Amino acid sequence: MNYLVQQKGLESEIICDSAGTSSYHIGASPDRRMRAAAARRGIKLVGEARQFEPSDFEKFDLILAMDRSNYRDILELDRDNIYSNKVRLMCDFASQHRDKEVPDPYYGGEAGFDHVINLLLDACDGLLEEVIKD
Repeated sequence: MNYLVQQKGLESEIICDSAGTSSYHIGASPDRRMRAAAARRGIKLVGEARQFEPSDFEKFDLILAMDRSNYRDILELDRDNIYSNKVRLMCDFASQHRDKEVPDPYYGGEAGFDHVINLLLDACDGLLEEVIKD
């Protein structure tokens, strides 16, 4: 998403962050295979993993889940059901792919990572169009 935001020159207006719902990879860099898939499209993935925190509900206007499991995990942190309107599935914004969830690429080899990058670019493009409209 940051790549597309920068391409449009909107980095001073749109802030993107990424966080997982589990603590497995806190502090880790993006997976080397995902970095390679992104690099093949001219995208450089940077940063380190962090876990989603309840304070993120107030920090961000929109919270995107990659799959239904993450969606449920995020909503469980919204104990008073105040922020559920901010939580959406990433694939809701895809127009070129029929996937309802972003699949786990770790067991699909290079093709799995390429599919996920293509799906995310599609979804992020649709999301950015919607954000710009609003």
